[in-house]
Amino acid sequence: MPYTGARGPIRPAGERTGTSLADLLERILDKGIVIVGDIRVNLLDIELLTVKLRLLVASVDRAKEMGIDWWEHDPSLSSRARAEVEAAEQRDRLEHDRLAEENRLLRERLAALEAAAPPARQVGDRPAGSSGEAGHGGQEG
Repeated sequence: MPYTGARGPIRPAGERTGTSLADLLERILDKGIVIVGDIRVNLLDIELLTVKLRLLVASVDRAKEMGIDWWEHDPSLSSRARAEVEAAEQRDRLEHDRLAEENRLLRERLAALEAAAPPARQVGDRPAGSSGEAGHGGQEG
């Protein structure tokens, strides 16, 4: 093919000047592409259902540059995230066991204190030696 300078080679008539699928995919993954769509179902001007679709196609590196990294924190997709969830569950179990043991010890201490202390007075109880007639001055009838 003859070269015509800065414009590139001259192509014979009818030859397609498209990029290959690999070039197109590389360009999409490098730059990213967003596809947005909304689906609405209405009946007599009453909205019954709305579905909002957002699709981003980009390389992992490009997505991370944009601040998107949810797959790294999803336990179903990341073994590191799964290990973090399991470690957190283990910490929760240990904390539960520690609190249960502390609760058991406190109950034992409370039971021992209640067993050693004299019984508490009820609200209507009077101290020993007092008569029920405190304000009458001991008159006999």
